[in-house]
Amino acid sequence: MKILLTGANGYIGMRLLPQLLDAGHEVICAVRDPKRLSVTQDVMSKIKIITIDFSDIKKTDPIPTDIDAAYYLLHSMSSSQGDFEELEDKCAVNFCSLIEKTKVKQVIYLSGIVNDQNLSKHLRSRKNVEQLLENASFNLTVLRAGIIVGSGSASFEIIRDLCEKLPFMITPKWVKTKSQPLAIRTVMEFLMGVLLHPKCLNDAFDIGGPNVLTYKEMLHLYARTRGFKNWIWIIPIMTPRLSSYWLHFVTSTSYPLAVQLVNSMKMEVVAKDTRLQTILNIKPYTYVEAIEMAFNKIEQNSVISSWKDSMVSGRLPKDLQKYIQVPKFGVLKDAQKINSINPELTLNSLWKIGGDQGWYYANWLWKLRGYQDQLIGGVGLRRGRTHPDKIFTGDSLDFWRVLLADKKEQRLLLYAEMKLPGEAWLEFKIEGDTLYQTATFRPRGVWGRLYWYTLVPFHYFIFKGMIINIAHKR
Repeated sequence: MKILLTGANGYIGMRLLPQLLDAGHEVICAVRDPKRLSVTQDVMSKIKIITIDFSDIKKTDPIPTDIDAAYYLLHSMSSSQGDFEELEDKCAVNFCSLIEKTKVKQVIYLSGIVNDQNLSKHLRSRKNVEQLLENASFNLTVLRAGIIVGSGSASFEIIRDLCEKLPFMITPKWVKTKSQPLAIRTVMEFLMGVLLHPKCLNDAFDIGGPNVLTYKEMLHLYARTRGFKNWIWIIPIMTPRLSSYWLHFVTSTSYPLAVQLVNSMKMEVVAKDTRLQTILNIKPYTYVEAIEMAFNKIEQNSVISSWKDSMVSGRLPKDLQKYIQVPKFGVLKDAQKINSINPELTLNSLWKIGGDQGWYYANWLWKLRGYQDQLIGGVGLRRGRTHPDKIFTGDSLDFWRVLLADKKEQRLLLYAEMKLPGEAWLEFKIEGDTLYQTATFRPRGVWGRLYWYTLVPFHYFIFKGMIINIAHKR
């Protein structure tokens, strides 16, 4: 079958793509920026890519008219607090206008369980999109999922951060809210199973795991599965605002995203029926099994995708190409170079930078800068990196965003997502046997220049030490 996959570079899309290919389907990936599609050359050779920004379809590649089915996996919960509902509606309307020109037999939409009467903005937006898709002329299948647990999923990473960092927790009342966690592997089974299934057309199904648990129970079960204990006390004075700050400081979420998550966590997310399990003969994995499978992937360094690499995890607008040209005028720079390097070994060192590896020199100062950024609402260093030795354009890398990662050109370009009185780029480039490292800062007003000059003494030692260690790392 010929399948259109929207949101192909998202957390779910990256998991679904190889399964569709393994099943022998012809896959067309609709992405806003082809350079952000983080797949290997082998996968790239098997797919067709079309460029579509569903929020603005004035200039777009045409969708093949002979597609059999399409997956609608676009979710626009932004890191800013008030814009994603309108954006999600606009994307859905534009998707319908384009897909109705094709011969598509089915559209599959992954939504969220929306059985609570008082919905959060996040879940209300999911329901609005579902209604917009229902009003179109194609056959629609909606899968309403509970929270998804898997290596790299937002839910799993938040639970992991909380339990691993806080053996003693003082928590808000929403930890008593019931949910029905679902393993990412089970989500894939459902998404594949409903594809052109005659009993699944023009219907909506709740999908959840076999366990209905409160968030408190989920935290306890995580700790028990990992072989330790944790203690949780619930206090009524933890307001949504305080809860959001709590999540922001302890986990890898930004504060605006934490606000949306907290508002959703107050809603009970429990499936009403299990019809789809019977239709497709699928037995969902338990919550504990989902945790164990996630850690199997983590321990094997085979995490396919992570929510931290999505644009929602940072503060950079969606169009990376606006920042890829490093400015030359009105900027302040620290330029370093080192000769007589081994290009291959140095390139391998560059591709391991950040995360657990660190920044090759004065890591404690990088961590201190991350804590400072976190205190003022920035992303800090908590996002780390998804792969230990692979970097793709668009990935998050601690408090940087990868603008360009090209091993053939031997060039790595990063843009700072920390809160700054200006804009910052960090570039590495190998030419011959020389490594060039350039930090560029475009200050915003007097405070920006004061910020840079205050840090110049630290920059001298940090950047000098970093380039030397990168070049000599073996």
